[in-house]
Amino acid sequence: MVIVKRALGAFCVFVLVALVAVPFTQVIMRDVFGAAIIGAEEFTRFLLIVLVFTAFPLVVLDHENIVMAEFLDAMPTLLRKTLTFVITAVAVAAAAFVAYVAWQTIFRNLNNATPTLKIPFWLFLGATFFGFAAATLGHLIDLRHPPREETKVL
Repeated sequence: MVIVKRALGAFCVFVLVALVAVPFTQVIMRDVFGAAIIGAEEFTRFLLIVLVFTAFPLVVLDHENIVMAEFLDAMPTLLRKTLTFVITAVAVAAAAFVAYVAWQTIFRNLNNATPTLKIPFWLFLGATFFGFAAATLGHLIDLRHPPREETKVL
């Protein structure tokens, strides 16, 4: 699991660097040399989508989701554990549903591409599918092995 997280983290760092480099290069090329890069904005949008959805499983696996810890801390132990289980189960269902819908949508858009760079839509949807499928697995792990209560995260 650690190797997978490190590889995914390294990929996300690479995409983040590209996400910063492309607009920076576009500004330099346009303002200094008077020659804009065609499709740079479209490629930047693509990189942002890929970054958001491929980083999502890392958030889930590291239990960095936004939670209302004070609300949960105020509850009795049994109610807190029950609610934590229900929240995680709903997260599994929601992530699995989005992954399923993304998978179905990939096959409906195999021939569609972006207007300028002709980036296939299935790449965007593939990042969405990957992110939510991996998040589903992460939430399933949490159902089997809940995070320690002292972490203050679900």
